Amino acid sequence: MLNLARARDRMVKVHVARRGIRNHEILQAMREVPREAFVDPGFEEFAYEDGPLPIADGQTISQPYIVALMIEMADVKAGDHVLEVGTGSGYAAAVMSRIVEQVYTIERHPGLAKSAKQRFDELGYRNIEVRTGDGTKGWPEAAPFDAIVVAASGPGAPLALQEQLDVGGVLVVPVGDDLDLQRLLKVTRTGASAYSEEDFGGVRFVPLIGEQGWPEGDKAKVDRPLRHPPSVSLPDMIARAAEPLPDFDDPTFGELFDRFADRRVVLLGEASHGTSEYYKTRAAITRRLVELHGFTIVAVEADWPDAAAIDRYVRHRQQRVGAITPFQRFPTWMWRNTDVAAFIEWMRRHNEKLEPSRQAGFYGLDIYNMSGSIAAVLDYLDRVDPRAAKIARERYGCLTPWQNEPSTYGRAVLTAGYRKCEKAVLEQCRDLLAKQLEYAQSDGADFLDVSQNARLIAAAERYYRIMYYGGAESWNLRDTHMFDTLEHLLDAGGPNSKAIVWAHNSHIGDARHTEMGVVRDELNIGQLCRERFGDEAALIGMGTHSGTVAAASDWDGEMEVKQVRASRADSYERLCHDSLVPRFLLDLGRDTTLRERLLERRLERFIGVIYRPETELRSHYADVSLPQQYDAFLWFDKTAAVTPLGPEHVRTGVPDTYPFGL
Repeated sequence: MLNLARARDRMVKVHVARRGIRNHEILQAMREVPREAFVDPGFEEFAYEDGPLPIADGQTISQPYIVALMIEMADVKAGDHVLEVGTGSGYAAAVMSRIVEQVYTIERHPGLAKSAKQRFDELGYRNIEVRTGDGTKGWPEAAPFDAIVVAASGPGAPLALQEQLDVGGVLVVPVGDDLDLQRLLKVTRTGASAYSEEDFGGVRFVPLIGEQGWPEGDKAKVDRPLRHPPSVSLPDMIARAAEPLPDFDDPTFGELFDRFADRRVVLLGEASHGTSEYYKTRAAITRRLVELHGFTIVAVEADWPDAAAIDRYVRHRQQRVGAITPFQRFPTWMWRNTDVAAFIEWMRRHNEKLEPSRQAGFYGLDIYNMSGSIAAVLDYLDRVDPRAAKIARERYGCLTPWQNEPSTYGRAVLTAGYRKCEKAVLEQCRDLLAKQLEYAQSDGADFLDVSQNARLIAAAERYYRIMYYGGAESWNLRDTHMFDTLEHLLDAGGPNSKAIVWAHNSHIGDARHTEMGVVRDELNIGQLCRERFGDEAALIGMGTHSGTVAAASDWDGEMEVKQVRASRADSYERLCHDSLVPRFLLDLGRDTTLRERLLERRLERFIGVIYRPETELRSHYADVSLPQQYDAFLWFDKTAAVTPLGPEHVRTGVPDTYPFGL
């Protein structure tokens, strides 16, 4: 059974306080008021999610964060008299009633007003008065008000409401002519006939119907003369701001990214681990930054020992005796594909005539060898407890930051066989790590020093124990170590060193502005880079509408070429698709109006090495704020799967150090 008190506390902590609401009285009031009492029957379990919910008469109960934000903007405090326009379910009035002396609330729908009053009576909230009527005209006999909060959007701030403010009083109201997006306005009365205004950004509310709002009727906002011309649609705005991308081999492709050449770190994402266009894009950008702008570190989402073999090849160094062929473990296609092989050949040619200090290196950030460790776990469990092995495969298939099926974790852990295997698996993983570090120290002393080895070995047991059981802590530990490895590379290269990172969007997009960070308390490399390097870090994401992708159905499964479903109508990807520009760069810092309109959180798709189209919404979509997540976004409307290396790609006469032998 859902623990509503716990869910309420979590809502306040995660969806309200963590997003910037600091007022203690508001947070306490929201912990006290039972939001489940203000939603329609059957919606109780969704009462504490951060989203609006439908109520009667085509109205909505606003998402908790917006309720808290508007009350905080109104600066309500003990002793205040407050007017609310748009009672709705009564939730916002109830929250304010726990803070102020008296709340007056007006609702134009008689049924909603009656239901809200009944809720107030049942909860014992005696300091709320409810009236049915035109809220745009206010409540003159109760004026003046210390604050007025309007829960519907009008063409402007109603004059009657402004006049009913006390001097120093605040009116909070969404305004605008756009059906899909309005501006949240704060109006403060500074004198007998003087007012000041502040704009708090984009929001979306139902229309404010009334004498000083929109007229009644289905065409309310169309029939009424607008103060401004109708706003341009978001897809049209994207199309205007989009910079079309030429062919990958065209020199002008790389030139588009010269704007990021002064950064210390450029992080290049991908929406899947199996899409050719993403690899080709990163290669083209990297070639430009390495050749002309002094970048010498290419750091990728790959295991250090495997990447070290590639690094030896591209820097013309002797291969280690007895070294195994890299990237032989699941998912082999992620790095053993024709696009990566072509880029590796370019790196070798580029480095050929350069001094070692000026050569570009290829480094793996996953120092813990996650895929190798998982393989060790599965190998052991397959031999000693097949049932536990099946559970492990299910769990590792869900080790993604966008996974929306938390019950998977609980279901997969609580078995005796799984727990009995823990000690042996941890020992196996520690032995594996020790061997890798021994190799890394002899193979790359310029990267890993003795103290770094000691830290890794000391942290190994905790890491593998966390990874074995999964969850946010495993993700955070991994990304923190990947960031530490990146920082160590930059330090080793000196104060002028610059790095390019190849990793999934979920790693390089700032987690603080995604469901990962807001809901699950997960961080990532992009967030850590922004915190460490500020404006010297550029975060560039990528996306697609449809096409094919190389992916498996389960962890350790066979690679399949799968059809990517058309993007959802409520996603950022659909906005890009509807722009009708097939390939483009969207610089999210150039057009402030577009950036503001894109700030409202929408869905974004994440496909890793596993793709499950049949559960796509739960398995591969998450809420994000795209302009805060990235500095730029690259769009390819239709994409194709990578081509894995096979026997037909083996070439004769290659150097002994060639890393992709079969």
